[in-house]
Amino acid sequence: MKGQIVCEKRSYSNEFLSHEHEFGQFLFPLQGSLHMQTKSQVITLEPDHCYYLPPKHNHVFRSTDRNEFLILDIPSHFLPGETESLYTRLDKQWNAIRFLLLEEASLKESDPSALKDLTSYVTRKLQVSVSASIDYIHRHFRESISLQALAEMEHYHPVYYSSWFKMKTGKSPKTYIAELRMGHAKQLLLTTTWPISRISEEVGFENSSSFTRWFVKSEGLPPQKYRMLNNG
Repeated sequence: MKGQIVCEKRSYSNEFLSHEHEFGQFLFPLQGSLHMQTKSQVITLEPDHCYYLPPKHNHVFRSTDRNEFLILDIPSHFLPGETESLYTRLDKQWNAIRFLLLEEASLKESDPSALKDLTSYVTRKLQVSVSASIDYIHRHFRESISLQALAEMEHYHPVYYSSWFKMKTGKSPKTYIAELRMGHAKQLLLTTTWPISRISEEVGFENSSSFTRWFVKSEGLPPQKYRMLNNG
């Protein structure tokens, strides 16, 4: 019924179909795969991942194998404002969520209040989930990271990824990574006695000269002077 949460199993054909929903939708693969394409993403959804599709996102989809999916349709008034798509691996938490939803779907008469509480928990996770590419940046900011690689982690087209990233963080990927490097460099300058050559290597520079030039351009003074002034 319109406006109600729906939790059920569905299968998809190998015919290309296209539509959009007024509601949000979680897809949990149980068997087989589903090929999906939106304006900004191209994914193949398989049983080790799940996917959230926001309302009013037109998508093209088909399955080329025998398949079964657990689907949770979430009316927009249950959602925490405007939401983004989420493509995430089924870790222990998401596996537990899938299990509980599967239990609800298998009941002949599910408890509406129980399904509502479970859906509320799922939608809260939409607010706290960290994107794969941003998590990767925080773990690998010392390394060389290409825009193409980051876009692929989100299953976004590269031309869309930079706009999406700036909308999400307020900064370009290049600026975001540079600020992480700078923050780490300053912390090392103030909390260690490491030589500049070691700090430059730690934050991803091939040599201390390029690190010093970068530091001066950003902060207006060399790292040695920054350390001296801020260490009293």
